[in-house]
Amino acid sequence: MAEQKRDYYEVLGVDKNADESAIKKAYRVLAKKYHPDMNPGDQDAEKKFKEASEAYAVLSDPEKKRQYDQYGHAAFDGGMGGAGGFDFSGADFGDIFGDIFGDFFGGGRRTRGNSGPMKGANIRTSVRITFEEAVFGIEKELELTLKDECVTCHGSGAKAGSSPETCSKCGGKGQVVFTQQSFFGTVRNVQTCPDCRGSGKVIKDKCPDCHGSGYIANRKKIKVTIPAGIDNGQSVRIREKGEPGSNGGPRGDLLVEVIVGRHPIFQRQGYDIYSTVPMSFAVAALGGEVVVDTVDGKVIYEVKAGTQTDTRVRLKGKGVPSLRDRDSRGDHYVTLVVQVPDKLSHEAKELLKKFDAETGDSLKAAKNASQGQGEHKEKEKKKKFWK
Repeated sequence: MAEQKRDYYEVLGVDKNADESAIKKAYRVLAKKYHPDMNPGDQDAEKKFKEASEAYAVLSDPEKKRQYDQYGHAAFDGGMGGAGGFDFSGADFGDIFGDIFGDFFGGGRRTRGNSGPMKGANIRTSVRITFEEAVFGIEKELELTLKDECVTCHGSGAKAGSSPETCSKCGGKGQVVFTQQSFFGTVRNVQTCPDCRGSGKVIKDKCPDCHGSGYIANRKKIKVTIPAGIDNGQSVRIREKGEPGSNGGPRGDLLVEVIVGRHPIFQRQGYDIYSTVPMSFAVAALGGEVVVDTVDGKVIYEVKAGTQTDTRVRLKGKGVPSLRDRDSRGDHYVTLVVQVPDKLSHEAKELLKKFDAETGDSLKAAKNASQGQGEHKEKEKKKKFWK
């Protein structure tokens, strides 16, 4: 009895509504994992590779996918009239390997010609600022090593009186084509030329100042404006302050990650600020004023009589400005906590005892409760005795 085939979507681990990109990504993961070149002699891996490749060959083709969704495996084994058979050996795996397995065969993926203008790479760095600087914004000066066009060779990399020559390996195309025997037969692949690195030109006589690179590294100071409201881990992009482009392409960008220092009092959540403020028992009981530290300075807050500890109040508009609208700010939430004094004079203690006696006698509550329980037990004993 023939072994029953698994569902192609199950094989690739994708949903039936998965798009072409998701299907290709899933196959790429499985193919790298089970490719025979990566698992020599492993028959189980080879079986799984065949299974994944068969699934991909069908699901990556819109028409074959439609047939499979309608008829299942019967669409390709002749079991469904009118659906027609499907010969898996005819699938275009050359394109698949050129795009997906370029890093297996020769170290490069299929690429388009890159001899035209190309933007330079981005540069990443970081800057540390304080909590308050993050709230209100600030301008910082960074010192970085950046590449500039060599003034001697004007970026060509060639010695004065000479010029770059056409690459003999790729013929100036910037790419080389090679074939590789694979599981599916001969595969044609294209990769960036290793000699000219895709430029199509090689430098025989290098410029003595830039050593053939076409660029000179210089230490420079760059000002970066940190916007008000930025949060820890966010980045500021400075256009065209990155690596130089090639073949006349623009420079890359400078990405500055902002690291915000911790504050001893304030904590931030989104655009809101949180802090804790102590208040005396007298203020909590009778009402009064407390001083609240905010990013805008000190604020006097009127506490209502009878305010309980851990009461949270909101200071509207005292939070962090929005990155999109500096005039729009979050709020500052303050948690009021009753502060208990750890040192009292004899007179203060006596006054506190009198106060307690007048407001419920809480100092003797446990003793009174214990005595009441004892008297109750004694009465119960007498009841049992007379019975």
